[in-house]
Amino acid sequence: MPSSADLVRDLARRGVLADRAVDVTGSEYARLTGGAYDIVWQLVFERHTRGFEIKRGHPICASSVSGLRPDCLDRFQDDVEAVLEDLLRNAKVPILNLEGWITRRINAATVDAHRRRRGERGALQRPRLPQWLTRALRDDPWLTRLAVELLIWVGVPVAAGAGLWPLNAWADLRATVTGDLTGDETTIAADVETVLTAMRQSRTWYTNFVERPLGRKQAPVLSAPRSEPEPNRDETDHLPLTERHETDDAHLHDLAAAAVRAIERRLANGEDPRDAVRAVVVQVFSGGTGAEDMDRTPGTTPGDGERVLALLADPAVIDRITSAALEIVDPRPTN
Repeated sequence: MPSSADLVRDLARRGVLADRAVDVTGSEYARLTGGAYDIVWQLVFERHTRGFEIKRGHPICASSVSGLRPDCLDRFQDDVEAVLEDLLRNAKVPILNLEGWITRRINAATVDAHRRRRGERGALQRPRLPQWLTRALRDDPWLTRLAVELLIWVGVPVAAGAGLWPLNAWADLRATVTGDLTGDETTIAADVETVLTAMRQSRTWYTNFVERPLGRKQAPVLSAPRSEPEPNRDETDHLPLTERHETDDAHLHDLAAAAVRAIERRLANGEDPRDAVRAVVVQVFSGGTGAEDMDRTPGTTPGDGERVLALLADPAVIDRITSAALEIVDPRPTN
């Protein structure tokens, strides 16, 4: 029997993939969506997520799916779902190179889905300034640009670290727009208040497009700041705040949380629990590139990926993992 992914490629070559996705139900639909997911997630990470995370300054997130931070993983899964939906809805013509066809559509599919999610949070899907606001800001190039950035930001689900606004990033943007390199976060905070004051001239507009989406942001998670080493001082002199086993445990907890979310998504789509668990465990626990172990002494890396693949060769191990996973996740379909 061909794999689920091969089935999807065959249906795409015959130009009937979208029609079949509408017609089938139950286990057939689960097999179809599971095969499409196996194709899509790798393309989304390699052709979209990796570059995005590099631009954001997240080298670990860019190394592998298992290295993604929780918020970055959520964004990745949102993008995978968007591309998967686009594939199963629009693959209505014969497609000889399915991977190439999907790759060409990733940007449009993720942007459209991003705009829909912004709309669901109450933010403007395509932030533009009304004429009255442009006039209130006296058509100032920097303040009007900041107003657009602010409207974009309120529709983003995550917060800016411990603060409400990404002032540091906007300070860099201000220097680019104005050519003035003296602006700091205090300057930007004052500029933000100037923009907000102008926006409040229309209380209804401000409530709908600033306050409402802003109130739906996720609460920030605080982390301890990392200090720079003193000049001419060996970093090895510092006493570590956590033991290596604690760091390893935290990393495994993060991977487990990512696996639970991915399994829940697959089960909600009707995929066979055993197949879903095996695919997710392989993807999450053996997809690293080693970047997370670069601070280890040579020869002390744990080799988790190899152990996972070896264990999953035993059907009894898969059964035990599946049973444990089903006790944790909620397999009910989402509406």
